[in-house]
Amino acid sequence: MNAPDNTSATPTAHADASVNDNRLVVAISSRALFNMEDGHELFERDGLDAYRAYQIERENELLTPGVAFPLVQKLLGLNALSGDVPPVEVILLSRNSGDTGLRIFNAIQHYKLNISRAAFTSGAPTSDYIAPFRADLFLSANAEDVGRALRAGVAAATILPSTAPQRSSEQLRIAFDGDAVIFGDEGERVSKEQGLDAFHRSESELWAEPLSGGPFRGFLSALHRLQAAFPAETSPIRTALVTARSAPAHKRVILTLRRWGVRIDEALFLGGRDKGPFLDAFGADIFFDDSPANVESARKHVATGHVPHGVSNS
Repeated sequence: MNAPDNTSATPTAHADASVNDNRLVVAISSRALFNMEDGHELFERDGLDAYRAYQIERENELLTPGVAFPLVQKLLGLNALSGDVPPVEVILLSRNSGDTGLRIFNAIQHYKLNISRAAFTSGAPTSDYIAPFRADLFLSANAEDVGRALRAGVAAATILPSTAPQRSSEQLRIAFDGDAVIFGDEGERVSKEQGLDAFHRSESELWAEPLSGGPFRGFLSALHRLQAAFPAETSPIRTALVTARSAPAHKRVILTLRRWGVRIDEALFLGGRDKGPFLDAFGADIFFDDSPANVESARKHVATGHVPHGVSNS
């Protein structure tokens, strides 16, 4: 449970119909954007009243950046670029109340983040507001909200605590796992149920049949629309596929992306190698993977989002 409560108070939201349908919309929780772990631990230990008093007492104390803060900065920074670039919007979704959420908006103002739309739900799940805000991606420290979003068909990930250093590059770099993230989990099911040899045999036989789309296919397409506004060699966005697949299972992946008309700048077929050092070398601002083992390794090197989808999480 996110740090305030589990009461059923009426949610408050701010939305506007006058939006650009071609924009990229990212919804993010307050605990993913800012470091609010002290308050969350207090809530878990002492309850809602203590949490509310803590936040109001510290209303004018600045929150420090959280794991996803650098990602949000870079996403919003794309709006300052010239040319025919689809706009990016970041929406705040928080289980705080509007009262305790004032400290969050004070921090947003201090860091000059162009975030104006928000929903504060007073402890109720925030995922109900993802669809009305038309978000392409939802990032949260609350696994329950992430699971609800994924079941509703939205790309979503649980942002995990990380000791990864902030990246100095101004370029936005996002890395994705393949199976059960960009693609469906059919391949992983064959591998887990029948073994690696059966997986390679199946992929070789089906090489010309496109893979099904996974939960992040829509977000990848929206990101591609942004990339398409720039020449590949000067793009402010760089993407990478970082997968445990290796030859011959790589062929179907490449042909599927080609069929979708989606650009991936780097494709790393690691054949089961530890992904962390490769993500560090790529300089990912965030990496999305469905495997609990992979995300535990990755978050030592880069900011990481766990996608609780597919056979690895059943």
